[in-house]
Amino acid sequence: MAKPPVSENLTTLSVHLAARKPSVAPELASVIEAIALAGKSIARKVRRARIEDVLGQVGHTNVQGEAQEKLDVLSNDLMLHCLSECPAVGVCASEEEDEAVVVRPRSDGGAYAVLFDPLDGSSNINVAVGVGTIFSILPNDLPDERTAEAVLQPGSRQVAAGYVLYGSSVLLVLTTGDGVSMYVLDPELGDFVLVEPSLRLPAERKIYSLNEAYRRDFPAGYNRYLDWTHENGYAARYIGSMVADVHRTLLKGGVFLYPPTAVNPDGKLRLLYEANPMAFVVEQAGGVAAVGGRRILEISPEALHQRTPVILGSPVEVDHVTRHLAD
Repeated sequence: MAKPPVSENLTTLSVHLAARKPSVAPELASVIEAIALAGKSIARKVRRARIEDVLGQVGHTNVQGEAQEKLDVLSNDLMLHCLSECPAVGVCASEEEDEAVVVRPRSDGGAYAVLFDPLDGSSNINVAVGVGTIFSILPNDLPDERTAEAVLQPGSRQVAAGYVLYGSSVLLVLTTGDGVSMYVLDPELGDFVLVEPSLRLPAERKIYSLNEAYRRDFPAGYNRYLDWTHENGYAARYIGSMVADVHRTLLKGGVFLYPPTAVNPDGKLRLLYEANPMAFVVEQAGGVAAVGGRRILEISPEALHQRTPVILGSPVEVDHVTRHLAD
C-alpha cells in the first residue's frame, strides 16, 4: 500500500510565529516552541501509555492532595526540561510542583514566567479520553531576587496562553493577545501546522457543560439556571476533562461551568494553571470568562495553587448563567 502524501500545508508553528514579528517577539516565540516540543513528546507518551505500562498512579499525591498519575509526573518532567532549556524562561510553576521553579533571573535572559497544568484530565487516560496540557506565559519584569514572584500576576498580564489537546489528533490552540490560532500536529512532518488562523466562538448555542451529578451541592443560582435550561431545550455535553470540554465549547459554542460546591466552596479549578489561560483563549475568540460578577482575568492571585469557580463560553450563554446567579 502506498504511503499517504506528506501534507501540503507547510505553514508550521515556527513559520507562523516568525511571520508575526514584531507583535510576537523572537524570545516569546522560543518559549512557545519549547512548549510545542514538550507537547509533541507528551503526545508520544500518551499514545504509547498502555504499551509502555505508564498508566495508573505513582502512589503519592501532589500539593493539592490529588493522587498523581504516572503520566502526570512524566508530563511535568518533560515540560520542565523543555522550558529549562529555553534561554527566555525565567521561572516555571506547575500544578504538580509545591513551589515555583526558578530557572534563571531576568538579568540572564529569563524574560518570561510559564505556568502549566502538564496533563489536565489525566485520570481519564486509562479509558482513552482526550487529555491536554494547559499553559500560561507571563512577563518576568521583576528584580532578580524576586523572580519566583513573577508567577503571581493577574491573567490580564498574560502575553500568551493556550493548550495542547491529545485526542483523535494532537491540536495546539494558542493566543498571543491578537486572536486565537489552531494548529494540528502533522505526523508526517513531525510539526504543528496552521489549520485555523482566527478561531471565533459562536455567540450563542444551547449547550451547557458541567458535572450535573453534584447539583445538590451547587449554590441556588446554578440550580435555577439548570432548571431554566431544561425548560428551554438545552443539550448537556460533559467529558470530564477541562481541556476537552473547553475545546468543544470553543468550536461548537455554549457554556462551560465549574461551580463551587459545599466541599469546594472556592471552586476546584486552579486560577493560574487552568482558569486564566482558558479565559484568555476564550476572550480572544470572542467569548466571555467570568466569576462572581467580574472577569476571571481581573482576579489578583494570592497563592500559587489558588482555586476558583469558572464560567466561560459564548457571550449570550454566559449572560444567561450570570442572570440566574444574580436573581
